[in-house]
Amino acid sequence: MNLAIIKYNAGNIQSVLFALERLGVSATVTDDPAQISAADKVIFPGVGEASTAMQFLREKGMDQLIPSLTQPVLGICLGMQLLCDYSAENDTHCLGVFDNVKVTRFNPAISSIKVPQIGWNKIASLQGPLFDGIEEGAYCYYVHGYYAGISPYTIACTHYDLMYSAALQKNNFYGVQFHPEKSAATGEHILKNFLTL
Repeated sequence: MNLAIIKYNAGNIQSVLFALERLGVSATVTDDPAQISAADKVIFPGVGEASTAMQFLREKGMDQLIPSLTQPVLGICLGMQLLCDYSAENDTHCLGVFDNVKVTRFNPAISSIKVPQIGWNKIASLQGPLFDGIEEGAYCYYVHGYYAGISPYTIACTHYDLMYSAALQKNNFYGVQFHPEKSAATGEHILKNFLTL
């Protein structure tokens, strides 16, 4: 399988590579549009800040490339948020794959939640092939201060002060807010499901 990981200025690329290695899968880390377009599957990782990430993607022409991909694409954490329409993080217009989905900051003033959310949390209301064989209430690992609300694209949700999207899907595009590469056996199973789509 030809698997591409999109290389840009928001990384958790190394931990994704290690997780894939554990599954016996190698991937090419690239920002070359031809390589990304030719891949069987594409992973769009991310840890970082939305506006600088989007600026980098625009400079590389990836703001046009990514939404045009037709193979299965998996956005992770910031990667998922950048597939949405808009992020409140520095007032950022994103890629618009998950149209009308806005990314909002958790508000610690409303309750005593810690922001960012860091740690393990349950995923629920699981739908679609990404979650084949995953139990309701399985735990995944999160590190984020912003979230995508519940929308028609929500295929899993998590509760942290409020219900929000743990995962989104539209056509060939999938996004997860948690880090499957850091989510032990559950995350490994989800990655395996993506690789067999």
